Amino acid sequence: MPQIFHRSTNTLSRATIFGAVFVVAVLGWAALEVQRSPYVTYAGVRKPQPVPFSHQHHVAGLGIDCRYCHTTVETSSFAGIPPTKTCMNCHSQIWTNAQLLEPVRASYRTGQSLQWTRVNQLPDFVYFNHSIHINKGVGCNTCHGPVDQMPLMYQQESLQMEWCLDCHRAPEKNLRPREQVFNMRYQQPTGLNPVKVDGQRYDDQFDLGTALVKKYSVRSVKDITSCNTCHR
Repeated sequence: MPQIFHRSTNTLSRATIFGAVFVVAVLGWAALEVQRSPYVTYAGVRKPQPVPFSHQHHVAGLGIDCRYCHTTVETSSFAGIPPTKTCMNCHSQIWTNAQLLEPVRASYRTGQSLQWTRVNQLPDFVYFNHSIHINKGVGCNTCHGPVDQMPLMYQQESLQMEWCLDCHRAPEKNLRPREQVFNMRYQQPTGLNPVKVDGQRYDDQFDLGTALVKKYSVRSVKDITSCNTCHR
């Protein structure tokens, strides 16, 4: 029986199949990279605000503690946005005529809240509790980055599920003593920079974190990586 297709057809078929698989793989990789990019996550993006509030000036420059403005961060699931009155505690006496702060003064006069743009935004289907993380020894800058060096606030991390799970699978990597949670210059322990907890010296983050997991009763990895921990 005569050959219907030329022998090169076999090679062409193989090349087409392998080429299709390669193209699908590349498109899948590209889609994942786009999903992780600032285009989707907004990481590193400075969003417009009604007043260009500088954390760098207020935190690093003036030494104002996070809790002065974010008053509920230790007891509530939400860090809290400060009311205009908090701003006016100082700005009724300093920079009283600065045009930059006119929206703050107008808000205080009229009683209408400033419409701040949320920077660290999680989807509605994600449950996150600030107080739990703080009371378990997770520092502010672990999630929010070097806030004290940000002239304009931006989201430091992707806040995607894989980023959360990376910490939940090994919480000892990031825990610190509770009294250091709001210390923006805190450094993890090393031989040259040990950390003491309850009189015990720690030269290694894994040893310190393991001790704090027990001290602060952090739930098991199985529990904190369970779907219903965050999706309720």
